Amino acid sequence: MMLRDETLMALGEVIEEGDIVVAVYQSLFDWMEIKPRDLNYVATGAMGQASSHGLGLALANPERKVFVFDGDGSLLMNLGTLATIGEAASENLYHLVFANGTYEVNGGHPVPGGKNIDFASIATACGYPHSFRFSSLRKMQGMLAEIISCKGPVFMALDIEPGKKYPWKYDYIHSSEARDRFRRALNQG
Repeated sequence: MMLRDETLMALGEVIEEGDIVVAVYQSLFDWMEIKPRDLNYVATGAMGQASSHGLGLALANPERKVFVFDGDGSLLMNLGTLATIGEAASENLYHLVFANGTYEVNGGHPVPGGKNIDFASIATACGYPHSFRFSSLRKMQGMLAEIISCKGPVFMALDIEPGKKYPWKYDYIHSSEARDRFRRALNQG
């Protein structure tokens, strides 16, 4: 198993300034502390919708890479989006699912079937040309350059467990400031 914060730090090394990151809940809170940036799309109240928002941003911004940091419980709430993403075949979309088997921010309740779901195989069956699954940070880091050079959509299932506890900044993610910063950065590109 990989620690979420260490995984996010490794991803932060390959995500470039002009790339868009769409994250929800626990991954969002951690990512905002690890890599604060204006092109972090704050998807508040959107549990289950990260992949849909990411697809829309990828289609509207084909010149930018779009990384979606989804949760396993979140993805299960909108599993059909995998087929939509596979069909849309957005070459700049990188969909990462942080699988820990729980709805962590919502009290740590277990995700039904969470430990048995092979998300990478489901993504492949839905038309993602590249799907990976990692439980080792070292192996993931060794393949990241190759993975982000692939034409998407690319799917990565990441078997994680909590790392360092970062603050939950609900006041910021619900603020107009977060949306305004993203909008300005997106329009500058």
